[in-house]
Amino acid sequence: MKFSVQSKAIAMLFSVGLIAGCSSTGDQMEDASFGSDVSAVDQQGGSTVYSDGTRDGVSSEQLSDEERMAAQQQSQQMALRGVTVFYFDFDTAEINAESRDVLVAHARYLSANPSMNVRLEGHADDRGTSEYNLALGERRANAVQRFLIVNGASRGQLETISYGEEKPAVQGMSDSARSQNRRVELIFR
Repeated sequence: MKFSVQSKAIAMLFSVGLIAGCSSTGDQMEDASFGSDVSAVDQQGGSTVYSDGTRDGVSSEQLSDEERMAAQQQSQQMALRGVTVFYFDFDTAEINAESRDVLVAHARYLSANPSMNVRLEGHADDRGTSEYNLALGERRANAVQRFLIVNGASRGQLETISYGEEKPAVQGMSDSARSQNRRVELIFR
């Protein structure tokens, strides 16, 4: 069963939220209000975070449906931007369909943050000559660069470099190891 990168990111966010929500220290406080700046539920049923009674916190009750959707989309985009390694099939520089949504999220981020720069490092597995693999790594990095530019990033934000087979992510001659070495890594600066 093949899952998209976006599905994996949503599942990861849900899992982290579930674990964080279920965790506790086991300590019990004698006075429940001592040291707390978080009110779990206010009187009208909405939740408020970081309210000490004198200042307003962030309340879910105050958010419109559009604001909730925008916040949810922003968190999904942040989760997608956590993926910075993109893998390629053997002897090709074609961007996989599952990588496109993640790259679009990166392009939007770069478009919104013009002072941010990214180095695109192209890599290849150990099959082929060193010269061929350097050229293949460059084609892969350039393909990602073109995709980011078409989707909103500025050419001035992007730098490409090819390492060919010189910096493998995984040592070995197995298909699994080689597939992890056919990649482009985004290094934000």
